[in-house]
Amino acid sequence: MEYKYLSHINYPSDLKRLPKEALPEVCQELRDFIIRELSHNPGHLASSLGTIELTVALHYVFDTPNDRLIWDVGHQAYAHKILTGRRELFSTNRQFKGLAPFPTPHESEYDAFISGHASNSISAALGEQIAAQMLHSDRQVVAIIGDGAMTGGLAFEGLNNMSMFPNDLLVILNDNNMAIDPIKGGFTQYLVDITTSASYNKLRYRLYLIAKRLHLIDDKRKELMVRSHNSLKATLTKQSKNIFQGLNLRYFGPADGHDVLTLVRILSEIRHHKGPRVLHIVTTKGHGYAPAEQNQTIWHAPGEFNVESGERLNTDNRDLPPLWQEVFGQTLLELAREDERVVGITPAMPSGCSMTIMQKEFPKRVFDVGIAEGHAVTFSAGLAKEGLIPFCNIYSSFMQRAYDNIIHDVALQRVHVVLCIDRAGIVGNDGATHHGLFDLAYLQPIPNIVIGAPMVADDLRQMLRLAKSYDGPIAIRYPRGRTNDTKVDHGLLTLGRARCLKQGSQIAVISIGAIGNTVAQALNSTTFAHYDMLWLKPLDTDTLDFIGQHFRKVVTVEDGTVIGGLGGAVAEYLESKGYALPILRLGVNDNFVEHGSTKELMHMLRLDAEGIKEAILNFSDEQINQ
Repeated sequence: MEYKYLSHINYPSDLKRLPKEALPEVCQELRDFIIRELSHNPGHLASSLGTIELTVALHYVFDTPNDRLIWDVGHQAYAHKILTGRRELFSTNRQFKGLAPFPTPHESEYDAFISGHASNSISAALGEQIAAQMLHSDRQVVAIIGDGAMTGGLAFEGLNNMSMFPNDLLVILNDNNMAIDPIKGGFTQYLVDITTSASYNKLRYRLYLIAKRLHLIDDKRKELMVRSHNSLKATLTKQSKNIFQGLNLRYFGPADGHDVLTLVRILSEIRHHKGPRVLHIVTTKGHGYAPAEQNQTIWHAPGEFNVESGERLNTDNRDLPPLWQEVFGQTLLELAREDERVVGITPAMPSGCSMTIMQKEFPKRVFDVGIAEGHAVTFSAGLAKEGLIPFCNIYSSFMQRAYDNIIHDVALQRVHVVLCIDRAGIVGNDGATHHGLFDLAYLQPIPNIVIGAPMVADDLRQMLRLAKSYDGPIAIRYPRGRTNDTKVDHGLLTLGRARCLKQGSQIAVISIGAIGNTVAQALNSTTFAHYDMLWLKPLDTDTLDFIGQHFRKVVTVEDGTVIGGLGGAVAEYLESKGYALPILRLGVNDNFVEHGSTKELMHMLRLDAEGIKEAILNFSDEQINQ
């Protein structure tokens, strides 16, 4: 589709040549472009619609890529990608070998810092801004934080240090009251309560012009001016200092984040100010597209849809197996009905992990703590210490952010916290920042913790029930997507006990988790045995002893890193018992995995049925036939 302005904007330099009066139309064209592209190539829609005016204003005012823009979180940045040389390639966004799902310096010099996880922008931007000062560069650095990222503890650590070190960092707080689900918590309400009167804005600007003409604004008087403005605001608005002013950060706003001309004016003024500054803008997630505005949670990443009608496509899943998170959510509700001690905790993902199923019936027993994974785990430990049974659901990649909390607050005290690790393994199009490849490896060395991984939906149901009864820390990891809800009766699970899925000879193939379904398919026409380990910790050493005594070779298969995972645990045990068996470990090698569909990535990694079968057959030919 040909656009009057957008079709001729390849880089910010093209945007800067336009008169300011053209910018509202540029924004509308960007909005139309993003909506049409994402209608057939799904991605993060609502967040990027909410930041279009801000993106245009930033690239119009600042000298990118020399000036640095750091997005937090990165799903706000589609307009940024389109304006920085990637419009023609945007149809490949999130696709295998296409554009990355989030800003990354590996892809573009306009992407100042990788932006997959939340709450890191202020810390990273402060580092880049202070580095610029030390290197005598006039580079400007801007951190754009929104979509709930301000609730993360790291963001507050960054703010605190902004006030401690001399710097000229600009933080833009994109306040839309949303992450994926609506944000809860005192800080959110606090942002709602921050107001700036029209009289104050006019008076402050007049005082600034007067002070500038009289040469009253310089580095020596900077702190005095900041304190004076803060006192003036408190007087005119009848408010005490807000948190930013309390940290001696120059505060501007709140401003309308959908008025591009006003944003250009404000940014043009404050970009030249010295010292740390915060610009607070208010936006609407999904702005400019009615369906996305009206149901922001669903339209965060809606899948394919009809642009004109707003109808989401391919949503009739009645004949498909349930999603793993739906199995979790329904089972949690059953456990909550049976035992009033059961509570649910999630960091900003109640709909994503299906804890909304329990939340509807027991709203006071579900706690959405915002994007704060470390707090979620330690909060759960506190609940458990006093006798409740918390089921703390965090995506595998995000659980990494709570590692110390798991060790220090949960495992060390042996408290009864159930860590439900969603999106384990390869998750698909969100790529390297979101794959859950490290959970088995990072949990395995921790004392006092049980680690389970279900192969089919009924395994997850049983593991959650076992977890409720187990008096101690227990982690259960399961993948994204639909279950292989087979009707095969594997019987009741026993904690720490593996199961034999297929009798065989010569080679024992040991898998853990849902990838066992792929292994079963790969072994269908072979004579090799298949064991589903089910539990990484404690290992079923009886089964491993049997394998060591009756087989000539061993293959382990896991959908995570082979360093420190199932393969390593099996090899260490067999070696410690003197079983001199060749072992082939299949999994993800020592590298990060790019984005693409799960099917494409598993084929690339040779962890689909074809690749697993080929590897096992090659392994058998190498030595068994000798």
